Amino acid sequence: MGEHYFSSNPTAASAPRQVRLALRDVQVALATDSGVFSPAAVDAGTLVLLETVPPPPATGDLLDLGCGYGPVTVTLARRAPGATVWGVDVNERARELTRANAASTGCGNVRVDAPDDVPEDVRFATIWSNPPIKVGKNVLHGMLTRWLPRLTPDGVAYLVVQRHLGADSLHRWLETEGFPTERLASRKGYRILAVRTEGQ
Repeated sequence: MGEHYFSSNPTAASAPRQVRLALRDVQVALATDSGVFSPAAVDAGTLVLLETVPPPPATGDLLDLGCGYGPVTVTLARRAPGATVWGVDVNERARELTRANAASTGCGNVRVDAPDDVPEDVRFATIWSNPPIKVGKNVLHGMLTRWLPRLTPDGVAYLVVQRHLGADSLHRWLETEGFPTERLASRKGYRILAVRTEGQ
């Protein structure tokens, strides 16, 4: 998994399966496959994110950055049916799964795109992300500095990062880059970081 879930075209042989996303307010079956992030079960960090952060805005554009097969995208779409939820991932197989999962769960307010296909003028009221830490700091930092400035003036990004994979150093880096950041929660070895743009 770690070799290719952040590749644009994973080479792992397809092995379709289903997993269950079970939250207090959202309980759905999701299609997964090899070559995407956490195909055997919804990732523990993703569950902490979904169970911890405040409800999304009811309207506007919301972003699931690094959507994988779509557990965050589907949850946002269910929780905010009046919003447009963007699922963005470099992985083509992941995007196809997110589209399928949005359709199968009745989420008609979802758009799924590769990063370069999202119109430049779209601004996001909220960004939710379980970022791909294993891509390395340079790629991770580039991803965040690309997307965080696309928050609306009062928008906020919620990131979930394992403590032992550098959550606290990422927190410090975000602050030095001019993104005010607070630790919203710490659960099960994960930090939830709330990130805003400078001047908020």
